[in-house]
Amino acid sequence: MVPLSYYVILSAIVFFIGVIGVLIRRNIIILLLSIELMLNAANINFVAFSHYLKTITGQVFVFFVLTVAAAEVVIGLAILIALYRGKATVNVEEVNLMKW
Repeated sequence: MVPLSYYVILSAIVFFIGVIGVLIRRNIIILLLSIELMLNAANINFVAFSHYLKTITGQVFVFFVLTVAAAEVVIGLAILIALYRGKATVNVEEVNLMKW
């Protein structure tokens, strides 16, 4: 049996990779993928603790997180397509629609 600490360490590594992707990259697609990595790191923790505590509540939370992640992808890609059609770029620094 794999100890709980291994799952927590794996989750922390995946989460920090996602944080680094959000902070360093300026491509909107990479930002969305990095947010997905952070959500998946939380899912790893939910499932690991759910198995460790022998309850199903963590797995129910994972179901809701996956639902929110799917909605995020749909809305994010729709916004990305609209931005690309208007500006012909997916670079965050070049998109300045909210500036005066």
